[in-house]
Amino acid sequence: MFRSIKDLDGFTIGATDGDIGTVKECYFDDVSYTVRYVVVDTGGWLGERKVLLTPIAFRMMDWEHKRVTAALTKAQVEKSPDIDTKKPVSRQHEIAYYGYYGYTPYWAGSYLWGAFPYPYPAAGPVLSPAELERERHWNWETKQSQDPHLRSSREVTGYHIHATDGDLGHVEDFLVDDLSWAIRYMIVDTTNWWPGKKVLVAPAWIERVDWAEAKVEVHLRRDQIRTSPEYDPAQPIERAYETRLYGHYAKPGYWNK
Repeated sequence: MFRSIKDLDGFTIGATDGDIGTVKECYFDDVSYTVRYVVVDTGGWLGERKVLLTPIAFRMMDWEHKRVTAALTKAQVEKSPDIDTKKPVSRQHEIAYYGYYGYTPYWAGSYLWGAFPYPYPAAGPVLSPAELERERHWNWETKQSQDPHLRSSREVTGYHIHATDGDLGHVEDFLVDDLSWAIRYMIVDTTNWWPGKKVLVAPAWIERVDWAEAKVEVHLRRDQIRTSPEYDPAQPIERAYETRLYGHYAKPGYWNK
């Protein structure tokens, strides 16, 4: 199921021995567009310190009551490497973080999460050998040449989206797969040229991102957007809708890779 990143704002993160704090934003890597961390405001028990938590630690998501249960203790979080969330998180910071918690790095392996297709083995459904093989296409060693960085969901919200023939609108939100934590779509507000409409743009359709200018270029035309299957934010996104959407743009579905 897909979930809004904005809906994660304010979620309480609970450790095994008490609450850690509340979610303020997410960091995703700009190669696979997968949420790697949530930024947690510790609410005073660690002063003004904010901490990063990876979905690898999450064991239960209660979307109705906006609560996450993590397989961590408060002492573990307190003693974790101090990371300044106001500055870019470097790979060196990530190495220290993963080393401290004893996690297998997502950038060391063939799956989306390195050793697994999901943050931890029990996070998703049991996959057949054929399905596992299909998921083995994230050779992270070769992707280091793409110079991956972590990006803030809060900062990227508002980025301008440009089609091949003009402005589309701006990023309003992101839809995340709640098993893999992969961002499947950006929700684009088209108010500037198509009032009252919101459309979905998949990260795979991005041609180029100018991070300095806060601009995303997609290889789509505005007339294609106008005639695409309508997106209704009030309705859950099902595979039948996705099939029509990808078919409309003549794009291969991510579920067939």
